[in-house]
Amino acid sequence: MNYHFIAIGGSAMHNLALALHQKGDTITGSDDAIFEPSKTRLKIKGLLPKEEGWFEEKITPNLDAVILGMHAKANNPELLEAKRLGLKIYSYPEFLFEQSKNKTRVVIGGSHGKTTITSMILHVLNYHEIAVDYMVGAQLEGFDTMVHLTSENEFIVLEGDEYLSSPIDMRPKFHLYKPNIALLSGIAWDHINVFPTYENYVEQFSIFVNSITNGGIIVYNEEDDEVKRVVEVVTNPIQKYPYHTPNFRIENGTTFIETSLGEMPLEIFGKHNLQNLAGAKWICQHMGVDEADFYEAIASFKGASKRLEKIAENESTVVYKDFAHSPSKVEATTNAVKNQYADKKLLACLELHTYSSLNAEFLKEYKGALNSADKAVVFYSPHAVEIKRLEKITEQQIRDSFGREDLIVYTDPTAFREFLFHQNFENTVVLLMSSGNYGGLDFDKFKALI
Repeated sequence: MNYHFIAIGGSAMHNLALALHQKGDTITGSDDAIFEPSKTRLKIKGLLPKEEGWFEEKITPNLDAVILGMHAKANNPELLEAKRLGLKIYSYPEFLFEQSKNKTRVVIGGSHGKTTITSMILHVLNYHEIAVDYMVGAQLEGFDTMVHLTSENEFIVLEGDEYLSSPIDMRPKFHLYKPNIALLSGIAWDHINVFPTYENYVEQFSIFVNSITNGGIIVYNEEDDEVKRVVEVVTNPIQKYPYHTPNFRIENGTTFIETSLGEMPLEIFGKHNLQNLAGAKWICQHMGVDEADFYEAIASFKGASKRLEKIAENESTVVYKDFAHSPSKVEATTNAVKNQYADKKLLACLELHTYSSLNAEFLKEYKGALNSADKAVVFYSPHAVEIKRLEKITEQQIRDSFGREDLIVYTDPTAFREFLFHQNFENTVVLLMSSGNYGGLDFDKFKALI
């Protein structure tokens, strides 16, 4: 098949392009900006466009389909030409559904935890050499790409993102997958530029649960009140399997969980991650992996990339990097690290980087999110606020929103780096939470200090 990617440089898009190329399809693509690691990975496979930009002459009648990424605009010249020629145009999730119509679709949804849960499932299946198709939002150890598609595998495991499908399709991605088996991990308001009210956001998860095929399965976190409500009001003929945090204890920096096979040490920690593990176990069991085999495999799971990732450690200091940015994720991650290292001081640094986190009204959702930290720092760029055309926010507004008068706030990346590089890290755990890079923080240079 001949496929053309409009906005091939995106994290998800370039992985799909690589997966189809590996499958034997012919791939072309365009983008007006391609960054690492996408650039090098595309170049190695001969898929990097010769020059950046949009070229309508690349859109020809011999294309079997065009795959449209979110980075493109609705008036993209290549998209307009594809429409003029009457070519089949897929959004990313539409195409994944098309490729998996004859498979058992396993979809992992939720405001938080979905990347980790999907990663756990794939780790267990890979450990036991069970071949499945998949799409996950982080690069995993032992996997070449974040997307894998075949014609022969029975299952496909999909991370179900609630963000929009494409510039011309305003439906959340996970509404398009029609799962046979689904999981819902948690609901906490996010993406307020798309879902302006909490009720509107929650409704998307109700639609997701209602999209499960008749006779299908929903695995859900019964400790999340909103998830429980959304799932339990559904009257469609589906099977419901609740999960909760397993019993655990922490000893000398290691978390042990109680299992039917006895107590077991884990590489991961944090109540939220133990909830994720419980959900992943149910999914794996529905995919044919028994409980004993699940625990054998999960014992070696170290976490998904950028999710509580340990980046440096010595005798008295540990440094973690985490993708957390929404209020619920920040609170869960901060609490987890403090509980795991109760005898150390916790320095927690958070970058407010997304549209939601920089919104003056939404900031109130962060109340108490950093309370577990002994010292808490928030960094944000006033320039980013301007770019997103948001109302200006002040340092005092941020302190008030988090409910900490001792909160340290930085708006200048150089000043933040100076602060960070001159701390006394004796008997300290450092937690760096961001979906950005604090205005250009050199993580390797910082790690060298530890």
